[in-house]
Amino acid sequence: MYNFDEVIDRRHTNALNTDGFRDYIFHADETMTFPYKDEEFIRMWVADMEFATPDVVVDGIRERLEHKIFGYTRVFEKRYYDAFSTWCQRHYDFHFDRKELVMSNGIVPALYELVEYICKPDEKVLFLSPSYAYFKHAAEFSGREFVCSPLNNSDGYYTINFEDFEKRAADEKTTLFIFCNPHNPSGRVWKEEELRRLAEICEKYGLWVISDEIHCDLLRLGQHHIPMGKIMPEYKRLITCMAASKTFNLAGMMISNILIRDEELRAVWLDRHYNFDNPLSIAAVQAAYEKGEPWLMELRAYLDENFRFTERYLKEHLPEAGFRISESTYLAWVDLSAYFEPDENLPMFFAYKAGVLLEGGNMFVQDSDCFIRLNLACPRATLEEGLCRICEAVNTKHTEKYMGEQQ
Repeated sequence: MYNFDEVIDRRHTNALNTDGFRDYIFHADETMTFPYKDEEFIRMWVADMEFATPDVVVDGIRERLEHKIFGYTRVFEKRYYDAFSTWCQRHYDFHFDRKELVMSNGIVPALYELVEYICKPDEKVLFLSPSYAYFKHAAEFSGREFVCSPLNNSDGYYTINFEDFEKRAADEKTTLFIFCNPHNPSGRVWKEEELRRLAEICEKYGLWVISDEIHCDLLRLGQHHIPMGKIMPEYKRLITCMAASKTFNLAGMMISNILIRDEELRAVWLDRHYNFDNPLSIAAVQAAYEKGEPWLMELRAYLDENFRFTERYLKEHLPEAGFRISESTYLAWVDLSAYFEPDENLPMFFAYKAGVLLEGGNMFVQDSDCFIRLNLACPRATLEEGLCRICEAVNTKHTEKYMGEQQ
């Protein structure tokens, strides 16, 4: 049994979650003040967990430390590939050749590079919206235009508008589709028929496909992830991105797995991508894939209960909020349009009025007004306090607005 109820103080460790929120969320420096002290905030924003990394991972790092030398390092030994490929085979019945695997300091840095390698300056990047903001940022960084195909939203359940998607894919200037599988922020686990229809359209128009599968291990119990690589087994223009960072709370280790099938693109990557891998990161991820499954299964059960708790709490205390338990991730996507206007700054409101740090829909490109994204990967007591503050702040605002209208 693992203790996911343990509260760990992360302040003064250079953690983005605790020590960098002013810059990231509010684009401000340390002089920005709030009615709450930093240690009083409930942090439900950036997508890392408030849980201790598994002991087996710490042991793997400790074992590598005993070698005492930490010089230039890359993934050379086959053991890393064996650990990762065995994980994919066991969990997803997905196999890939060792030659396809290249390493990156993260999936976001890989996106920034790949957009430039794949798209000419006048070509476009397509993705589904609402979208993880860094898909947009990766396009803009390279000066490429981006195009959104809005998802259908039916009471919090998102589906793909295939007619709209094909219309945008058919544009001869659209050459790259960045796909979030499972989807962030909604948490949808795409069904096989959805993936096959997407694949048919992408193959019909010869699109490059980057499938960001960083959340693939973090499913509700009973859900099953299907890698795009299984749906498009022979398609050379597919790049699959996976990592242990979200799964085992290792984002700071800065190491991700990028599977590039096309030999020419892989050659460009290897020629232009200057990268060494942190020796401790290799040891951590290898240990996670080899020995971390028992911890992950307990984590998933704990997260499932956190989602159920959130559903019950919102129904009782914020009944007009739109919320559906997500099929994956540890992120809750909550519609507060019954309580807020589209132009309200929700992260600022909740920081000042509730002492809760969270991300608003404005961080997810479009089709996300009045939404908040809540990180539920925290001890139950922290979650309850955060939800309590959120609901009290919204209900107070709603009451004050009603009383003002009556005067």
